[in-house]
Amino acid sequence: MALPVASVLFEEATGGLMPIIEGLIGIAALLIELLAVAIIIIATVAATFVFVRKLLRHSAGLPGYEQYKVRLGRALLLGLEILVAADIVRTVALEPSLTNVGILALLVLIRTFLSWSLVVEIEHRWPWQLRTTARVAAAESHEG
Repeated sequence: MALPVASVLFEEATGGLMPIIEGLIGIAALLIELLAVAIIIIATVAATFVFVRKLLRHSAGLPGYEQYKVRLGRALLLGLEILVAADIVRTVALEPSLTNVGILALLVLIRTFLSWSLVVEIEHRWPWQLRTTARVAAAESHEG
């Protein structure tokens, strides 16, 4: 008979904690999402500033356009990865239903496709392909 009493006492003791813990996890997920948005915004503004500065200094062509694309792509990649982390925290910790896990899987699939598209655009290779020395040198010369 002592076991059911201990079980009831444990549930009563932790029952008040669970809403607090869920609230903290929700806040953590929100902070992770805000971090992703901040990274995307700050990196986009910084890359645009550098691009416009180069554009104003050179009257011919689009100097730094490839570098601009690379910087924007990397900002988006990092932001997408952090957003996936926020979705995982929120879904696994707060709402682990089959429907929410399915929605999470769809979001991760879409964001993974976007990430792969950005890698192809930035590095001119599929994410699973090895970087060759020529491609590394070309990518570094664009970052210059």
